[in-house]
Amino acid sequence: MKHRMIPLALALWSAAALATDLPFTDAEVRRVNTAGQEITLKHGEIKNLDMPPMTMVFKVSDPALLTPLKAGDQVRFTAEQRNGAYTILKLEKKP
Repeated sequence: MKHRMIPLALALWSAAALATDLPFTDAEVRRVNTAGQEITLKHGEIKNLDMPPMTMVFKVSDPALLTPLKAGDQVRFTAEQRNGAYTILKLEKKP
């Protein structure tokens, strides 16, 4: 049993390490949907997703990320594709 856990632990650690290395992208909040755990952003290029600037809806990995935000706020974020959905991992309001 212990031998099976080691590869799983390494895979999880590796995925977490990659998530921290994602580049930040600047954006403007267009809509916050706390109940749906989604946010609509007008964003710049997302290099790790090979995505051009556009306005789109993202899921959030943690609903608490949405609490301090409202339409018009300037933010920066990291995102990746998880289970077929574009998901925000880190989200920070810009001063």
